[in-house]
Amino acid sequence: MNKAIYIATSEQNSGKSIITLGLMSMLIGKTAKVGYFRPIIEDIEEGGFDNHIETVIGHFGLDIDFADAYAITKSKLIKKKNKGKIGEVLDLIIEKYKKLEQRFDFILVEGTSFTGEGTVIELDMNVLIAKNLGIPTMIVGSGVGKTLEELIDSLYLAYDSFKVKDVEVLAVIANKVQPENIELVTNGLTKNLPKGILVNAIPLIYNLNNPTVQEIVKELGAKVLFGEAHLNNQTGNFSVGAMQLRNYLLHLKDNSLVITPGDRADIILGALQANESANYPSISGIVLTGNILPEISILKLIEGLSTIVPIIAVEEGTYYITNKIGSIKSKIYANNKQKIELSISTFEKFVELDLLSEKLITFEPEGMTPKMFQYNLVQRAKQHRKHIVLPEGNDDRILMAASRLLEMDVVDISIIGNKKQIESKVAELGLYFDFDKVEIINPIESKHYDDYVNTYYELRKAKNVTIGMAKDLMEDVSYFGTMMVYKGHADGMVSGAAHTTQHTILPALQFIKTKPNSSVVSSVFFMCLEDRVSVFGDCAINPNPTAEQLAEIAISSADSSLAFGIEPKIAMLSYSSGASGKGDEVDKVRTATEIVRLKRPDLKIEGPIQYDAAVDMAVGQSKLPNSEVAGQASVLIFPDLNTGNNTYKAVQRETGALAIGPMLQGLNKPVNDLSRGCTVDDIINTVVITAIQAQGL
Repeated sequence: MNKAIYIATSEQNSGKSIITLGLMSMLIGKTAKVGYFRPIIEDIEEGGFDNHIETVIGHFGLDIDFADAYAITKSKLIKKKNKGKIGEVLDLIIEKYKKLEQRFDFILVEGTSFTGEGTVIELDMNVLIAKNLGIPTMIVGSGVGKTLEELIDSLYLAYDSFKVKDVEVLAVIANKVQPENIELVTNGLTKNLPKGILVNAIPLIYNLNNPTVQEIVKELGAKVLFGEAHLNNQTGNFSVGAMQLRNYLLHLKDNSLVITPGDRADIILGALQANESANYPSISGIVLTGNILPEISILKLIEGLSTIVPIIAVEEGTYYITNKIGSIKSKIYANNKQKIELSISTFEKFVELDLLSEKLITFEPEGMTPKMFQYNLVQRAKQHRKHIVLPEGNDDRILMAASRLLEMDVVDISIIGNKKQIESKVAELGLYFDFDKVEIINPIESKHYDDYVNTYYELRKAKNVTIGMAKDLMEDVSYFGTMMVYKGHADGMVSGAAHTTQHTILPALQFIKTKPNSSVVSSVFFMCLEDRVSVFGDCAINPNPTAEQLAEIAISSADSSLAFGIEPKIAMLSYSSGASGKGDEVDKVRTATEIVRLKRPDLKIEGPIQYDAAVDMAVGQSKLPNSEVAGQASVLIFPDLNTGNNTYKAVQRETGALAIGPMLQGLNKPVNDLSRGCTVDDIINTVVITAIQAQGL
């Protein structure tokens, strides 16, 4: 039974970080407990960290201490080898790996990076480690600078090195291939490698290959003068500002890095102005060379600008610095979520995940972790791509979430707002944003504005709405976004980061309206606990539902649960369990339970029942021993908003559970409300569940 995979490469700069991140994302979506291990790491300063380990543990929230995630540094390995003590190294690697194996269902083992001293022994060492750990291998090679024959030969030689030592090779991946050669490379490898080996090719992604300004600062030892908050800006091309400004502006390209002597105030200010202008591409940063800083008057002028890209200063001359920047190999850091998500989405797009999963995972996990649930949500959303409108383009969190959603390649997005202001804010935030893939809509400039006005007027004229009122309302982002959904120009809407719940859902109630079998709009939260996902309803909309409304909320919540892959076992919560309790509130819950049983005899339901009896097996069996829900409830229905809202927040804060939602139920088309205190991750999760809701329509 496979419990691990070894990622190996035969050369440096193969881009295996994409493979590691993509594989880890897939494994966490399929397996409850995933570990990560690097047998050999580069030398680190005392108290320092290995970047690979820090990135994987940090991004995926793995429960592994840094010291447990590796065995030995490369310099210590070389010293051991020179003394003929490789056996001791292998013993240490096996010991540390086995400790992780006891804790985790599956372990991703990442081989060496082929940098610095000792690269000549690394392939043999990787083969030896994989053989002694007894785990299969995935081989990664780079297509940069190779002919087709050279790439195939290098990967076949690496394959043969493992196979001759009886190490099973599950997959071979050619990375950094020119996009037009993907099929050619895949076919060539398939013909030259034995059947049964999974073969894939991943194109060269320039946004992953080019360094961020932060990486340039680190490599050059540069001093940051301005824009420290935007050091994660992704560089594209870089060019030297040595000519006159009017000529230099013609050489600017998207995300250009400007390199110029520090006394060229004309180039510096011209580049900053071009970054602000809608007629020129955005720049990623400015490098001032020659140990020269601009004059104080120029620095003061820059300091007062509304948008400042990173400006850094170095001691060396322009020629040396330009060559140095050109040689920087980009890495992926834990705090650069855009690069991480682009890596994962690239892996998922070009690697056959289903076939790979079949080869790797040969056991069924118990329970469902939050990471598994989130992974499955994203995969569901990608299956049938939907178009989501975000009306609050003036909110930084919305733009940050949209940028990451673009990298994840999970939905199509429209943002409502002023395009120039959004472009300026995107530049200020240092976001990578492909505006060709995002529709920016100003309601009054939209070609649909008049149609939306007339549609709203016709729908609401019986409610004394005039054409003038309709025009005013269609300038409101919530009304305009909701009308996009109503007219089919978007599949769903997510709003509420900067607006009240009422402002978000009132337009939906007015003209999207409830489903034919629904009389009430309600909400659920997906509460992602350590080992399971529970559905909590209603914790956001209805203050004091009647028994009939409570029954409808329970049925809607059960259907939502089922739609998201959770078997519904409904607990109708109260302060009493079974038949013993008395009082109006208990009677309401009891009546609601009977209504559900009458309307939906297929559903498993228990009520009234207390929270502890609903979720704790021992308590549930003692209070309701014959119940098929007690102790294992997955859908928990609260009797009123006060109880539900307080309980979900208490569970979230005290257990560290991830609360995804609220997701609205009962509307004809999906419109979902955010909390005004929402995080970027909250927005992303809500967009994904909205897209999945839209698939069911």
